[in-house]
Amino acid sequence: MKQWLDIAKQWARTIKRDVVALWLAGRDEQTPLAAKLVAGMVAAYALSPIDLIPDFIPILGYFDDLIIVPLGVLWAVRLIPPPLMSEFRTLAASRQQRPVTRAGLIAIMAIWLGVALLLGAYAFKYLNRVG
Repeated sequence: MKQWLDIAKQWARTIKRDVVALWLAGRDEQTPLAAKLVAGMVAAYALSPIDLIPDFIPILGYFDDLIIVPLGVLWAVRLIPPPLMSEFRTLAASRQQRPVTRAGLIAIMAIWLGVALLLGAYAFKYLNRVG
């Protein structure tokens, strides 16, 4: 059990480092455009102060942290040339603080606002038919 926990902790540290490396990759001019776009989206989402699916929602709350973010990281890392990714990982490991992005916050808030507006429009349409 302890060995499994150590493996999980190491995996989490690796993902955190790679998210910061992707944040750096998204800002670097040497990163190919497709990789820059994917890396920027993954980093913006992962570094956002709020989640698309809040953690307090049973099972689904951790879905993004355990599945969506790691898959996004894997996808973005595959698009970045290995020597360049190695450089970003080294820079990420030397950073003292983890960056926070407002782009992810704004995108998630926009998604939630859009969902709320759609639900509101549906409820308004439904209530007008009933009443």
